[in-house]
Amino acid sequence: MAQTLSPPSPAAPAAAGAPARRARTPRGRKWIAAFFLLPALILLGALVVYPIVWSVIRSLFGPDGFTHFVGLSNYTDIFTDHQTLVALKNNAIWVVVAPVAATGLGLIFAVLTERIRWGTAFKLVVFMPMAISMLAAGIIFRLVYDQDPGKGVANAVTTGVHDTFFKASAYPGAHPRVAGPGSTLTGPVGGPYTGKPVSPGDGPAAVALVGVQPSTLTGATQAAVPGSCPSGALCGTVWLDFQPGGGTPGKIDRGEKALADVRVEAVRDGRVIATATASKDGTFVLPADRIGTSPIQLRLPATNFTAQYAGVNWLGPTLVTWSIIGAYVWMWTGFAMVLIAAGLAGIPRELLEAARVDGAREWQVFRRITVPLLAPVLGVVLVTLVINVLKIFDLVYVIAPGASQQDANVLALQLYLSSFGGGNDQGTGSALAVLLLALVAPVMFLNIKRFRKEKSR
Repeated sequence: MAQTLSPPSPAAPAAAGAPARRARTPRGRKWIAAFFLLPALILLGALVVYPIVWSVIRSLFGPDGFTHFVGLSNYTDIFTDHQTLVALKNNAIWVVVAPVAATGLGLIFAVLTERIRWGTAFKLVVFMPMAISMLAAGIIFRLVYDQDPGKGVANAVTTGVHDTFFKASAYPGAHPRVAGPGSTLTGPVGGPYTGKPVSPGDGPAAVALVGVQPSTLTGATQAAVPGSCPSGALCGTVWLDFQPGGGTPGKIDRGEKALADVRVEAVRDGRVIATATASKDGTFVLPADRIGTSPIQLRLPATNFTAQYAGVNWLGPTLVTWSIIGAYVWMWTGFAMVLIAAGLAGIPRELLEAARVDGAREWQVFRRITVPLLAPVLGVVLVTLVINVLKIFDLVYVIAPGASQQDANVLALQLYLSSFGGGNDQGTGSALAVLLLALVAPVMFLNIKRFRKEKSR
């Protein structure tokens, strides 16, 4: 009996070839994925890997290009150079102070504005500095910190507060004649100035001064001799003993100005027994019942002649770094506040209300519940700001004046100065770039590790 062979089913080859296609499909997907990733990899290599490799290689050569191999000498030099050490110290201050201050203020603003009606408007105002560039912020704060109180807002405020509690001296820089017949007072530069012993019955005392700034004489009147002195009292005149074109030293000439508001003290045995203030025409009276009949000495306290309070030297060597950090905090507090406010909105209100119902005070709710729940957000903000301040350059370069730029120096600025800002040593500059990368890398890896940990939850 012949066996009938049926033709193979058309589906059989397809079924046999299916495993082969399944085997090829993952490989094909890898190639497709690689094709789409290729542009990103090329950009990553050109913009990240190549500069890093080039900087590392360039840091092993001297300032004159790739002709002189110096090995690790550039790295040795940057750790022995004074300016680089100053930059390292300032970078450490930046990393510790600026992120903590911006994050802390952002947390305070986010919590305080959560319950007020105009919280959105307040957040908008705080966040607004983020819209301007570092260059613009630097120019703004260069003016804010201007030494002249008429230009700088910071010094206008400080001088206003100071003058509210401490009266400014009437005639800064005024002093007696060094020698000559008009010299009746002696004392160190700046006062106090003390005269020779006088008795109440010796007649009007002449207290002549020179060196008065013309700007302080606006509205000054003609100096006068005391008209009638009470019996037993000691009278006198304080005036500017100077007249253009001549005049008699020690004598009140026509046209010589009275020095009003000068404080005069009567001193006996080193103790102040009476005081008086010169009137508008320069005359003063020390009462008889206070000075007695024994000789006394007239003394002009130093407070009459101290220089005007000129405010704080915000951009001086001592405060320049802290002042620039203040500008940075002004800019980045809004960034911290917005992120923290977003995290705050995600906290279950039931937890907060339950704590309040159980009798917890607001500070306890904030410290025991709000802050722990916001810890991941606070970590993100803090790490982001740390990375940002490690490469700070713009604000320091714009705000710090040339005289104190070295005192405000940071690594990024030192890198620029070494490479292009007069140093012309790209070997050292490249070594600084590698050092800066080495400082930033651990923070970046820490951030990536934390992201993965958050994603795995």
